[in-house]
Amino acid sequence: AAFLSERVVLVTGAGGSIGSEICRQVAEFNPRGLILLERAENSLFDLEVSLRRQFPELRLQAVVGSINDGPGLQALFREQRPEVVFHAAAYKHVPLMERYPVEAAYNNILGTRNLVQAAVANGTERVVMISTDKAVRPTNIMGVSKRIAERYTHAMNGHQGTRFLITRFGNVLGSAGSVIPLFRQQILQGGPVTVTHPEIERFFMTIPEAVQLVLQAAYMGQGGDIFVLNMGRSVKIKELAEKLCLLAGKTPGEDVKIIYTGLRPGEKMYEELFNSDEEAAPTEHPMILRALGPREEAAVWERHVEDIAVLVRHRDVPGLLAKFHEVVPDYRENGMIEVGPGAPQSHPPGIQA
Repeated sequence: AAFLSERVVLVTGAGGSIGSEICRQVAEFNPRGLILLERAENSLFDLEVSLRRQFPELRLQAVVGSINDGPGLQALFREQRPEVVFHAAAYKHVPLMERYPVEAAYNNILGTRNLVQAAVANGTERVVMISTDKAVRPTNIMGVSKRIAERYTHAMNGHQGTRFLITRFGNVLGSAGSVIPLFRQQILQGGPVTVTHPEIERFFMTIPEAVQLVLQAAYMGQGGDIFVLNMGRSVKIKELAEKLCLLAGKTPGEDVKIIYTGLRPGEKMYEELFNSDEEAAPTEHPMILRALGPREEAAVWERHVEDIAVLVRHRDVPGLLAKFHEVVPDYRENGMIEVGPGAPQSHPPGIQA
């Protein structure tokens, strides 16, 4: 990853599970500067302390800020002139986002637009958007918001010479709020272990593995690429729960009960890695595939995202859901969407949604 050495690299969502690992791996390549952008101050503080200890020579800047603050982002890009950006900031919890579609759109779509605009306006060389297999034929708000962010980013490739690439992958083992830490905790407490459905399957990869492949894809990308990490075969969640019980010296079903709680709103039985209008093509790396799909029109997607911005400003949930269906025709709502009470309050002071 020589393309990272002597470059100024910015990571959004730097304090998250993926973002923090990107920072650690980028730091190994001796960048000219590493900028950590994160709005959760505790995660940012912890990450800064650990990176400074591990890489005392690194030119590091920890920035408390949010991709939702467009003017703040423009100022940061103007001052720091990042050359390579890894965009890992996003809301990712499926059941929560089902209840807060306005927040999902505000953060995952409009935040991405702010980032893309700042990169284009300030001569950034390449931007790598971290996406998810849930953006493929989405059945939930989180997935459809990431699919729209993918398509908008893809459409903006080449503007003012900035290359935009997308990396899409499945679940990462041990990330915050993911299934393995949850199962471990349930087993420690004597059970029961809760699995949503006996047949549900997911793709898994460790965080360092996924990030290594993201950096590799970032290096290979010419711009406008959608890279899909080859996640191997999918795993039944029930079998994962049973293996964790056995590792803890317990007999599943006897010492620790496994109970089935039913699919959560927006949850799929099986994840997919390619959309119906995409085909898989190999790359020079055996673990990375390329999704070949239709070319997106920048003007069309700028209009769509502006429509979404207006709907977010008016907190118009029915309008927003209708817009999601219009721009992602294979979005299928799966289960009820109830909007949380007095919904969304994550706007920093002085910033209008």
